[in-house]
Amino acid sequence: MDNDKKVLASVDQSHCAEPVADHACWAARRLQAPLTLLHVLDRHLERARGDDHSGMIGLDAQENLAEKLVEDEARRIAAAKEQGRILLTNLLNHLGDNAGRAGVANVETALRHGAFEDVLAGQAPAVRLLVLGRSGADADAEAGADAGAGHDSVGEHVESIVRTMHVPTLIVSGPFIEPKRILVAFDNGPAARRAVEMIADSALFEGMKIFLFMGGAESPEIRRQLAWAEGVLRAAGRDVRVMLKPGDVASSVTTALQENAIDMLVMGAFGHSALRSLIFGSKTAALLRAVRIPTLLLR
Repeated sequence: MDNDKKVLASVDQSHCAEPVADHACWAARRLQAPLTLLHVLDRHLERARGDDHSGMIGLDAQENLAEKLVEDEARRIAAAKEQGRILLTNLLNHLGDNAGRAGVANVETALRHGAFEDVLAGQAPAVRLLVLGRSGADADAEAGADAGAGHDSVGEHVESIVRTMHVPTLIVSGPFIEPKRILVAFDNGPAARRAVEMIADSALFEGMKIFLFMGGAESPEIRRQLAWAEGVLRAAGRDVRVMLKPGDVASSVTTALQENAIDMLVMGAFGHSALRSLIFGSKTAALLRAVRIPTLLLR
């Protein structure tokens, strides 16, 4: 992670907004990086409401209808922008003086209008760490929560964002609890090896207890791979415990999360190993959401 880049917290009108801001503030403090709270008004605002205007109408009526649609769209966009400004102001108030006490020197807000993934892609060169909510406003609406008039959703974009952006991405869903014990799901793939090197080098993980987990049957090769990862972490002064578990990787990791009171899961994303299913496989993703474990994904 580059020292001159920022922590970017992408927030929407969902229950994840405050947890995302809190986790991002924590990360910015530990990394001594600036923090930006970003709210994107997605292109759904450009769609008509779906009223049925078909049928034969006169020229004057067509002109009146066109004017009404333009006025309605302008009102919707203005209302969404105002709600976005209120959201960002409320999040700043939520962080309050805690941002200063936490040592975050610079906290900014940004309101953007456009395709969500395009906006994030434009921000990527200046981003050191991206923080997202696992669910978004659309998911809250389906669950009966008040999603606000924007109907925007960060959560629905998570998989495609992680696939396309080569930025470390922290995904959260529950209230902030300062991470003290992390589990690194290691499969010796390129992303997992980069994760180990990042954990060794980054101030984000200083003072944490690190559980280095690998799934599969024991063999000299597996032990060699684990020894490399353990050696990198110990050379950086990290407190490491090695865990090698046979059997199904997903169930073994989720059991280890529970048995060891893990606060954060760290893993490489979208490799060709069984670890891929941990985040976006339906059963395991549901479990991770339920236990509120923040998950740091690395490409």
